Amino acid sequence: MNRLPIRWKITILIFAIVSFSMLLSGVFIISDFFHTKEEELSQRALLTARTVSEMPEVRRHIVENKQSRALINPVVERVRVIHSADYIVVLDMNKVRLSHPLPAMIGTISRGADEGPAFAEHTYTSKARGEIGTVVRAFVPIMNSDHEQIGVVIAAYRLPTFFEAIDSLKEEAAVAVVLSLVVGGIGAWLLASHIKRQMFELEPHEIAKLLIERTEAFNAMHEGVIAIDSDEKITIFNDRAKQMLGVKGDVIGRSIRSIIPDTHLPEILEVNKPIYNKELQIGNLTIWSNRIPIKVNGKTVGAIAIFQDRTEVKRLAEELTGVKAFVHALRVQNHEYMNKLHTIAGLIQLGHIEKALEYVFQVTEEQAELTQFLSRNIKDESISGLLLSKIRRGKELGIRVTIDRHSRLHRFPPHLDHHDFVVLLGNLIENAFDAFRGVTDREKEIYVSLEQNEEICSLSVEDNGQGIAREHIDRIFDEGFSTKGENGRGIGLYLVKQIVEKGNGRIDVQSEEGKGTVFTVTFDM
Repeated sequence: MNRLPIRWKITILIFAIVSFSMLLSGVFIISDFFHTKEEELSQRALLTARTVSEMPEVRRHIVENKQSRALINPVVERVRVIHSADYIVVLDMNKVRLSHPLPAMIGTISRGADEGPAFAEHTYTSKARGEIGTVVRAFVPIMNSDHEQIGVVIAAYRLPTFFEAIDSLKEEAAVAVVLSLVVGGIGAWLLASHIKRQMFELEPHEIAKLLIERTEAFNAMHEGVIAIDSDEKITIFNDRAKQMLGVKGDVIGRSIRSIIPDTHLPEILEVNKPIYNKELQIGNLTIWSNRIPIKVNGKTVGAIAIFQDRTEVKRLAEELTGVKAFVHALRVQNHEYMNKLHTIAGLIQLGHIEKALEYVFQVTEEQAELTQFLSRNIKDESISGLLLSKIRRGKELGIRVTIDRHSRLHRFPPHLDHHDFVVLLGNLIENAFDAFRGVTDREKEIYVSLEQNEEICSLSVEDNGQGIAREHIDRIFDEGFSTKGENGRGIGLYLVKQIVEKGNGRIDVQSEEGKGTVFTVTFDM
């Protein structure tokens, strides 16, 4: 039964409901039929009994001699046949039967239990079970011209049996049953087919299996997943999301705002478009999320958010960035030291021993001065390492990267950390490197400055590259926009803008085509 197709399940169920309803209806109809029939026969019995009690022949023959009483039965029998009564009995005041369908009963005494009131001038009906079945009897007193009671008339009609009632209604019942079952069956099949289409032609056990698989798949994901319907009710809230947000228990069906008051998911229902790679602050948690509207047949029916704890993402990004920076640094350092070794070897071979030693001391002092400056003024190792790697990267590209020796950075602005500053500064310097594509007519320079006091924190990256076209200035921070053609992804400056917004900062761009660009970012401390 569990594997029976849903079309047949619904059809059988509705068919059974229709059949049961018809059975109940039949019981009520037959009950009403018997009640109506009883009322009808009661009225007919009273009418017949009154007719007999008002007949002058009957009145006259009751009070006359015995021979005259024998004339009552033929008269009453004619009336019984005309009125289709089962029997009509005339009793005198001694309860002697003066008429009866069975001649042998004439002259006998009636001992019925319900006849008493009739001999006290009462007219009434009663129902009794006899040899011919259940009958409805009417009792009417016979009064003479002086209004004295001289006898009683009993007229009886037999009630039909259950099977007789069914037989009398069989044609109407057959038509009703057939029509109801046919219409109910067709309707049930159409309803089942419609429901099946609504369920994408899947059976309930298949849907249950998919639901279990989907739930387990969501719970197995490393990312948090939350989905809501159009009424902002939660439909998906996987285990990872509960772990990250500190939510416990079953929250399916509850309002998302009652679980996460500062959620940003319902806004997707309003804007009706996806928002990718957005950093959000939910409570004390910083997350990196993709939020997408759920659409069915072009109509938005909900929204889903897939997100990660940005701490983990930053850690992975930092590891990846560190590896890349380390590889770049090693490659540049290798080239740099090879060139310096070749220079020293050449000076020695030429016999210029003193110049070789002077060159060695000069290189050592330059390297020591830069390292000491970064250690003294830049208190975060990640930023120091980034600046050092960019200087060496610039040498490899033929670009001189200069760090303002008045630069200092002792702490980060509110809401930001070293991860944010690595992304911010690294992307601005890389953007400056890209600004020298096609530039061959000048010495390539990048100037980096970091300033900080009790009120503000400011960083500036200046280059003398090709600059930015005036029509592109307003679009350079848009996601996906790039001036590098197919080689650009339009992500770097978009990430810079997001970090600036996160720290409630300001970014200023000054650029002139052919001369260079200055990016200045300022945060309040």
